[in-house]
Amino acid sequence: MHDLGAGFKYLMEGQRWVARHGKQFGFGLLPGLITLVLYAAALVALALWGEDFVAWATPFADDWSSPWLGLFRGLLTAVLFALALLLSVITFTAVTLLIGQPFYENLSEKVDRDVSPDGTAPESGLPLWRELWISARDSLRILVRAVLWGVLLFALGFIPVVGQTVVPAIGFLVTGFFLTQELTSVALQRRRVELHDRLTLLRTRKTLVWGFGTPLAVSFLIPFVAVFLMPGAVAGATLMARDLLDEESTEDNPSHPSHPSPSGV
Repeated sequence: MHDLGAGFKYLMEGQRWVARHGKQFGFGLLPGLITLVLYAAALVALALWGEDFVAWATPFADDWSSPWLGLFRGLLTAVLFALALLLSVITFTAVTLLIGQPFYENLSEKVDRDVSPDGTAPESGLPLWRELWISARDSLRILVRAVLWGVLLFALGFIPVVGQTVVPAIGFLVTGFFLTQELTSVALQRRRVELHDRLTLLRTRKTLVWGFGTPLAVSFLIPFVAVFLMPGAVAGATLMARDLLDEESTEDNPSHPSHPSPSGV
């Protein structure tokens, strides 16, 4: 349970860090706003033309009598839109990080310097184009895994009772894990930690990951919230990455487990 609380504390500490550094917060909002506009446009288009798409995809039902035709295509349209919403939540962070790689890389470096005892931040030593390529490649791999999980959980959601209780809870845990995986990749990639090693690292501290990522996944369901939380989430993920790698932090950083708060959390 300590790790669960520590994960949530890293999330809150990241938000406090960007609140104290207003310029970094402002720059960090730009990628999220761009991604939000793109996703909103896609969802609006789906809402407007989703029914037409379903009708085009199900020509075999054209001769069905009323009300079965309307009910069938209405259900498929609703399922299509719900699946699009689920995938948008799962993929929002990956797309935002890809668009905002230079912004978030800079933000993560500043967090590292701020909490590092010697005031330095790890550097990958790679050219920008190489970092962007690695980020895009790894994000695509993570997205494939996330989409497969999303489709599986969506299908399980049709199971009576379990699909409306247990499956959503599992869905938030899975989404939280993938969000944390994406967010910590900014700091871990700069440390030349490969994707496979990142996954292994996160799996050894699952409760820490869930404490950080699950509240974030829940909050991302609220429109616009994801945009405003992204800069702080990157900052908090950087602090958590230091914990995962057992890197020393300054004593005035209350997030680090080696320097617990007075409450002992």
